[in-house]
Amino acid sequence: MPQVTEHDVIPMLIGADWTVGAGSEKITVIDPATGESFGRVPQATDSEVFAAVESAYAAHRDRRWSGLSPAARRDVLIRLAQLIDDDKAEIAALETKDMGKPIERSLGDIALAIDGIRYYSGAPQRLRGQSQPTGDGTVIYGRREPVGVAALILPWNFPFMTAAWKLAAALAAGCTVVMKPAEQTPMTTLRLAALALEAGVPEGVINVVTGDGRTGAALVAHPRVAAVSFTGSTEVGRKIMISAAATLKKLTLELGGKNANIVFDDADLDAAVTMAIRASFGHSGQMCTAGSRLFVQETVREEFTARLLEAVSRVKVGAGDEGGVTVGPVASEEQYSRILDYIDIGVAEGATVLAGGARVDRPGYFIAPTVFGGVEQSMRIAQEEIFGPVVGIQSFTSEEEVIELANSVEYGLAAGVWTSNLGRAHRVAAALETGTVWVNTYNVFDGALAFGGAKQSGFGRDLGDEGLEVFTELKNVVVVP
Repeated sequence: MPQVTEHDVIPMLIGADWTVGAGSEKITVIDPATGESFGRVPQATDSEVFAAVESAYAAHRDRRWSGLSPAARRDVLIRLAQLIDDDKAEIAALETKDMGKPIERSLGDIALAIDGIRYYSGAPQRLRGQSQPTGDGTVIYGRREPVGVAALILPWNFPFMTAAWKLAAALAAGCTVVMKPAEQTPMTTLRLAALALEAGVPEGVINVVTGDGRTGAALVAHPRVAAVSFTGSTEVGRKIMISAAATLKKLTLELGGKNANIVFDDADLDAAVTMAIRASFGHSGQMCTAGSRLFVQETVREEFTARLLEAVSRVKVGAGDEGGVTVGPVASEEQYSRILDYIDIGVAEGATVLAGGARVDRPGYFIAPTVFGGVEQSMRIAQEEIFGPVVGIQSFTSEEEVIELANSVEYGLAAGVWTSNLGRAHRVAAALETGTVWVNTYNVFDGALAFGGAKQSGFGRDLGDEGLEVFTELKNVVVVP
């Protein structure tokens, strides 16, 4: 795979071939810190998507990967994790240039990617069905088998980490794959595929097609794709469900979030402020788990808000490769315009800008970390996912009130609860309609910890043994002597 230079067309992977494709249409990849191009990738045609799926299907049919012993597949995944670890500085630099996140966050994402791969390296040897005793000599046992070709459709905010998690789970289950990175951030997914081949994954088992939503739509519609694992917006997730229904594909959909971060008056306010900054503004707020609704108990609202605003005033905004940056640029011009529009909407609805609220005067797609006060539950900024460095403060008086407020959105991905009362922590965690609740912390991930949402935040799980389910089918075998 060639190195990235300003005028290169970076090839996609179909079968054994790195190819720029037959089509003339190319997608320019932009560095969001400067707004300038640093490479191009092909816009895959329908025939190229078809070829990638057929390559993966052929590898599935001849058991090129699933036919290897569990120990052999384990060893390949272990080698892949090590190759990523050896190359992490270069991958992180590419991720930062591609997406804009601070270099420290890129390195953190790569560490989480490695953790996920190492966790799944043991899965080929622990994937097993159950036996059923009968007492009459009949033997009944179950087998967990790969579904076949898996389409992995990736987001632009965590390109490498999400690709690594989904790829490791699919490979651990014995599947072959076609990956489709977001058109804004394709570079590190292509690098991951190259490293997987170097680690020993057979040719044809991993394919990567680049392009916009047309590429993803063609991939989901292909009848030989047996499972789709998608991370992205709820709007696109609904379209994938409709398309997948025609061929009854298995689905994992990790979709949007409008997450409550709840601070009770008995919380450690210093810790809650520190983590609220990370939950709201980490990755420039471009996280499906962002704690963009900050609920603060009325008895400490004034004190907490003052502490938060003082902390926001010290947040460093800059290009991701500068070092020590908390808020980098947002990922694209489209996202930049969307966030600024939402800030205008918040003001028009009557919320008060307490900090930020404007673009940063420098090249690239920078928006100052923004805090809204006076936010009401009916406002669009309290209901809709902004996906930027914007947080709204809402007050509450009682446990029951904040549970009702937190649950009064269509999303159900994650939440945070800050309290020194463990009884309250357990009660509130049980009552919140989300896939994950963090207590006195936020955004903690682990390879063994399944992650996903409820309600309009999707279904199915990434990570953990639950992350293998979409990629496997249970076959029962009954043997009568």
